[in-house]
Amino acid sequence: NRRKKTDVNILEIPSIPNPFPELCCSPFASVLSASLLPKATSRKKQVIKVYSEDDTSRALEVPSDITARDVCQLLILKNHHIDDHSWTLFEQLTHTGLGRAIEDHELVMEVQSNWVMEEETKLYFRKNYAKYEFFKNPLSFFPDHMISFPSETNAALSHSGILQMFLSSSTYPEIHGYLHAKEQGKKSWKKLYFVLRRSGLYFSTKGTSKEPRHLQFFCEFSNSDMYMSLTGKKISGAPTNYGFCFKPNKSGGTRDLKQLCADDEQSRTCWMTAIRLLKYGMQLYQNYMQPYQGRSGCSPLNITPMRSISENSLVAMDFSGHRSRIIENPTEALSVAVEEGLAWRRRGCLRLNSHGSPIAMSNMGMSIHRSQSWFHHKISREEAQRLILQHGLVDGVFLVRDSQSNPKTFVLSLSHGLKIKHFQIVPLEDDGKLFYTLDDGHTRFTDLIQLVEFYQLNKGVLPCKLKHYCARIAL
Repeated sequence: NRRKKTDVNILEIPSIPNPFPELCCSPFASVLSASLLPKATSRKKQVIKVYSEDDTSRALEVPSDITARDVCQLLILKNHHIDDHSWTLFEQLTHTGLGRAIEDHELVMEVQSNWVMEEETKLYFRKNYAKYEFFKNPLSFFPDHMISFPSETNAALSHSGILQMFLSSSTYPEIHGYLHAKEQGKKSWKKLYFVLRRSGLYFSTKGTSKEPRHLQFFCEFSNSDMYMSLTGKKISGAPTNYGFCFKPNKSGGTRDLKQLCADDEQSRTCWMTAIRLLKYGMQLYQNYMQPYQGRSGCSPLNITPMRSISENSLVAMDFSGHRSRIIENPTEALSVAVEEGLAWRRRGCLRLNSHGSPIAMSNMGMSIHRSQSWFHHKISREEAQRLILQHGLVDGVFLVRDSQSNPKTFVLSLSHGLKIKHFQIVPLEDDGKLFYTLDDGHTRFTDLIQLVEFYQLNKGVLPCKLKHYCARIAL
């Protein structure tokens, strides 16, 4: 009876409300409610392996919902890189020679879940300067002969007009042109007239006719990923080196690939850029805008693209007067550089080696450039083109390499106008001293470093200045 009376008294005591219900749960609950647990505890962690250009790798333990942008930010911090918003996570299928830049918003674990067991697939961390270049200059990505707009649209669209049309949910420009398509189950390729619309990619069964009865469905993009061919004609036997394909998610292998091939790089870039915009739409624009969030005056039309670190840190200066001044005239900058080079050689052309002792430039001229990030020792022309292509065909992307045809010379490989051009750097000997030149001796440099630094400031005989170098980073 006493126990019953005590229990009654306890029950009659008014309960005190808990001011912080989220910090604790009921003492009578035997099991902790899953809704009270913080969301972070339910995130599983997995280990991914990321490679660099020199095939060094790094294992990262990351949550299952991490995006490609987050992985890049993590690697930037761990390796103390400068974030210029061009770092990209790249997916490469080794055996088939295919690769693609993973979009910033894509979940890395979902990408890996689509990998087939028999296919060797790797994740690479590298620069991609062309990732959002079409937002800055869409006119160069969509040539007039490949794009047509709805009849009610004004034919002469401005920079912002093209962007708004691509990102609009109601209208979409039509991309059309010839492509080589590989027939299913066969080795042969057939040239067909293709049309890209919002509903998918079609080809015409009758010449260039766009009538609905002549258009046959080829591919849709919601359940497939687009890859670029990195090996050209070697593996696929394509008629040109400008191939790309669509790989269905969780497909059975290469037999399910829908392979296409363009006649030139401009055509391939146009098709692939339009398909990216068609598949992701405004998400791509949000990815592009994310680095600029919080800046004053940022809008879709007034964003000025960030210049590269090399371009920001190099400027032609004149220190001969009481006050230094910037030399804006390219002709004056050229003459000043030549005069400075001559004075430098007259002073003995001395530099310090790694131990701090001076060494004559004539003894160092053949080796000082090997420590530079833009120099690639003994790579082929095809490998140089592949490396520049992976870094993005933006004007000014370059590297310097040894010449395979002439072991005493070097080659400057440069991207301009969606093409990769190669310029031979020839050594010249004058009065017992060695110089390097790109223009038959009119402009001479004591070493490759001086040559590269000069053409980062002045285009000279080149079609554009050197802006972004292809580097083999180490993780």
